[in-house]
Amino acid sequence: MTTPLPAEPDRAFMAGYLDTLALVERLHRLLLDLIKDEFERLGVLEVNAVQALLLFNIGDNEVTAGELKSRGYYQGSNVSYNLKKLVEAGYMHHQRCQIDRRSVRVRLTPKGQEIRRTVAALFARHADGLRAKGVLEAAALDDITTALRRMERFWSDQIRYIY
Repeated sequence: MTTPLPAEPDRAFMAGYLDTLALVERLHRLLLDLIKDEFERLGVLEVNAVQALLLFNIGDNEVTAGELKSRGYYQGSNVSYNLKKLVEAGYMHHQRCQIDRRSVRVRLTPKGQEIRRTVAALFARHADGLRAKGVLEAAALDDITTALRRMERFWSDQIRYIY
């Protein structure tokens, strides 16, 4: 059984949608490359880009691996593996949850906070550069964020209501 091709206006929308999906994927990869390059420039080779982003996203919070994944901080690699490596390298403290002994809560050590500050400084430089060079204005950034949040809600609903 073959699926019929969409009508002309639908094809144009579909092409735009596929372009957007590819762009989001490329942007994520570029973000990881930017973080990797920054850490290489600074001579910090013990932490990879995904781990640095996890540290940044955890911030001052104490969280479980499940919370990281549900909050969208899981960056396409094994979050448990990355958390284990970060604990072993001294970037995070971990402690079994008193209520649910299967659950482990993690928080940043001072060493982890330093990585977080490095990523925050990188993002601040990028934000300043985007604004200074006229790449993005606040209103355009708000429009992009609003559109991406709508897509996120739509996709979440698709997952939620599939069964």
